[in-house]
Parts: sequence; C-alpha cells; structure tokens
Amino acid sequence: MRHFRSQGSSLNSHWKRRRNTPKQWSFEGYAADSVPKEDQSLNRCDHLFLTVYPEDLRKLKFWPESPSSFREVLREYSEKMKMVTELTSKAMAKSLNLEENCFLNQFGERAMLQARSIYYSKCQGPDLILGLKPHTDGTGYTLLLQDEVGLQVFNKDKWYAVPKISHAIFILMGDQMEIMTNGVFKSPVHRVLSNSERERVSIAMFYAPEKGKEIGPEDGLVNDERPRLFKKVKDYAYTHWEYYQRGMRALHTAKA
Repeated sequence: MRHFRSQGSSLNSHWKRRRNTPKQWSFEGYAADSVPKEDQSLNRCDHLFLTVYPEDLRKLKFWPESPSSFREVLREYSEKMKMVTELTSKAMAKSLNLEENCFLNQFGERAMLQARSIYYSKCQGPDLILGLKPHTDGTGYTLLLQDEVGLQVFNKDKWYAVPKISHAIFILMGDQMEIMTNGVFKSPVHRVLSNSERERVSIAMFYAPEKGKEIGPEDGLVNDERPRLFKKVKDYAYTHWEYYQRGMRALHTAKA
C-alpha cells in the first residue's frame, strides 16, 4: 500500500476528536494502527480507511490519486456492496419471519458504508504478533474480501480458520446486528493471524446505521421465551471504539 498517493503532500490519517463533540471521532485516510490505551498491543497492519456512503460524507482528499484507477474502482465496488447490504438485510429479516425492510429501516436512509483496505506485512514471529487482535466489530455487519487464509473466529473455546473462497464475500455480523436481532445473530470474536511467508491484503466494508439513528431489538423478536436482551442505543460505534482500544468488548453497555 506504499504506492498510494492522495491529494496534497502526503496521505495523512485523520485520527482526532473534534472540538466540543467528545464522541465524534473521524477516522479517515492511511495509517498504521492507532496508539492503543492501557498498554494494549499494536496490530501488525496498515490500512486505508474511507467513507463511501453517504456520498456527501466522502473526504476525497484522502482518496489516493495513484493508481489512477483507484477512485473509479472503489466507487464501482462500493455501489455493488451497497446492493449486497440491502439484499443481506432483507434476507436476514425474512429468515426470522420479519417484515423484509425492518433492518433497513433501522439502518436508515443515510446508513454508513466505510471501506478499509488492510495490508498485513510478513512477520518473522507470527506466533508472537497478531495481524489484528481479538475483537468484535461495532458495525451492523462487515463485508470482507480476503486474498489468503488468516481470519479466525472464536467459538466454544476454540479458534476456527475462515477458509478462503475465491470471489466470495464473507459476511461477519457486528454488535449492532446482535442488538437488532435481540441476540439471535451473534457478533463473533475474531482475529487475524500474522504470516511469516507472504504479505496479505483484505478489503472490509463496514455497514452501520446512520449517525444519530437509534436502534434496538425488533419487536417481533421479543417475547416470553426470548425477553428483551438489549436496550435502544445510538451511535454505538463510538462506544465500541473506546472499549476496543482497551482490548474489551462493548456489548455489555447495551444490555437491557
């Protein structure tokens, strides 16, 4: 990813709080892992993080000019992934015998879609350093395109490798979908292993509710057998980020 070049003198990441808005984080541009809190280890990866939807929130100054095809390719890929999010949301609703647009309504007309291109360099000590430390995603869900095996999910005290399937998009549930489905769909803890033999690249598209949109369990999933597990929350992604920096999950903050 060293060949990416943005407008201006360099491709700088925008990792800071905005004045007078303590929960409004802006994560844009190219960077290594942010400085962690409380002695948390750094992830061994570099990334390019860009908002692609809503279109008026795009910060084109962070979009690389080189290669020259980058912007058009990302626009086209984002359009296709936006279609996938709509189809996926409807399919999940139907699978739960809910009205097909219920999740789309919770995400809102200005649902967020953000692209993260991640570069994992070779590591001489893959048993000691992770590409990405164990975590859950604070999104609704994540659409992942991976070039090699490296992603693992944690279930029943074991780590399981997610196989690479050519031209396939892996859909990973996030905390906010677990909240919306009242715990039916789980947000799994996952990590990315380092590799001593080859570099790796993956492209993740994070799909989350629009800013300021309140979400909560669908009424059709709350009953005597499954009581309400979560309260309604707003801008959960910011809460998730605060806990992620400390190596912790944030889902407990949404418990009913």
